[in-house]
Amino acid sequence: MGDKPTVAISHLGCEKNRIDTEHMLGLLVEAGYGVDSNEELADYVIVNTCSFIEAARSESVRTLVELAEDNKKIVIAGCMAQHFQQQLLEEIPEAVAVVGTGDYHKIVDVIERTQKGERVKEVSAEPTYIADETTPRYRTTTEGVAYLRIAEGCDYRCAFCIIPHLRGNQRSRTIESIVAEAEELAAQGVREIILISQITTNYGIDIYGKPRLAELLRALGKVNVPWIRMHYAYPTGLTKEVIAAIKETGNVLPYLDLPLQHSHPEILRAMNRPWQGRVNDATIEGIKNALPEAVLRTTFIVGFPGETERHFEHLMEFVRRHEFDHVGVFTFSPEEETPAYSLPNQLPQKVMDERRTALMELQQPISWQKNQQEIGKIVDVLIEQENAQTGELIGRSTRFAPEVDGLVYVRNSANLNSSGGSIISAEKVRLGSIVRVAITDADPYDLYGDFINN
Repeated sequence: MGDKPTVAISHLGCEKNRIDTEHMLGLLVEAGYGVDSNEELADYVIVNTCSFIEAARSESVRTLVELAEDNKKIVIAGCMAQHFQQQLLEEIPEAVAVVGTGDYHKIVDVIERTQKGERVKEVSAEPTYIADETTPRYRTTTEGVAYLRIAEGCDYRCAFCIIPHLRGNQRSRTIESIVAEAEELAAQGVREIILISQITTNYGIDIYGKPRLAELLRALGKVNVPWIRMHYAYPTGLTKEVIAAIKETGNVLPYLDLPLQHSHPEILRAMNRPWQGRVNDATIEGIKNALPEAVLRTTFIVGFPGETERHFEHLMEFVRRHEFDHVGVFTFSPEEETPAYSLPNQLPQKVMDERRTALMELQQPISWQKNQQEIGKIVDVLIEQENAQTGELIGRSTRFAPEVDGLVYVRNSANLNSSGGSIISAEKVRLGSIVRVAITDADPYDLYGDFINN
């Protein structure tokens, strides 16, 4: 490595941030820098921060303060750097650079400039960059999984969301570029590719003049990867063409992540959601009827300014009625650069917390019942972890996305499965492989089962 310093990266935030981290790692390795997973041994620590909500910022600040106390040379990257660039430089003297969300590809140049004594601020006012298949990348996910960004940024202006301010307007990659990267990932042994962007169902509008998600899915169907999963599919973008592509493309999972955020038309309009309150019972039932095998995940925000008990009860009844497979619930977080920050009728945190708890308690028996229906089935499971103490292997079925949903715990047994298939030993299973598992038990979050031979 010569006289080049060693660098560690502390990754915070979402999977979109993770891809930025992976590209920074790839660029540093290509340039000959030593990359160390141990922050204590590194000369520089790059903190890829999150600034989406207050809780994420607090985590980022804690990390920065701890590193500053250890006298590390800190490079602050990501959303918080984009958001509070000057403030961070003023308040954290140990920060040798801030790097914005549209500038992470300049990380090697940034490090070189700091070595010469410069304190660097590399933050584009309006991010326009998006990495492609030619950008070096060092994956940090488990062996069998990779995220694939199909677009960056967002053209919508939801009242609560700061993402367009932090990441710019939507910019899609071409179908050819995405497929080329997918083929590279397949060659590396990846078994599951997760397509991400801010609005996956809007993919291609900016470069093709119309959404091209259906065509993209069909093109990815020719890539030798068993599972392709979509995140952030807005329900109004699930057109007949997209539904048909999901049904007809063998490796595209019928897993739909629908960021609904609320059910009441008045709150949706106040949120300035793209569909302005048009997501209703018919929308959800239409998706279920068109794709009966679909696993539906959604997220909701409770406590948006002006949300009354009547609005909240509407949301509770909506969740009760539609029985989503997975539900995430967040309390409203006021962000200064968003319209919702100055709306009247802001709710106390105590009320928001109570509503979050009530909604999660409502969802729990629904999730339990959904998981109970898996008992007795034989399902494919992607193995990702091993319990060193017990030898138990842990993975996910197609029902579960990484980090946000449940897990499948697979026991090592020598018994025969009730279906007649012989059970195989866990020692024969490689991390990153997909195996058949007989599900024998379930709780509200996870599944349990035994390996079997096909």
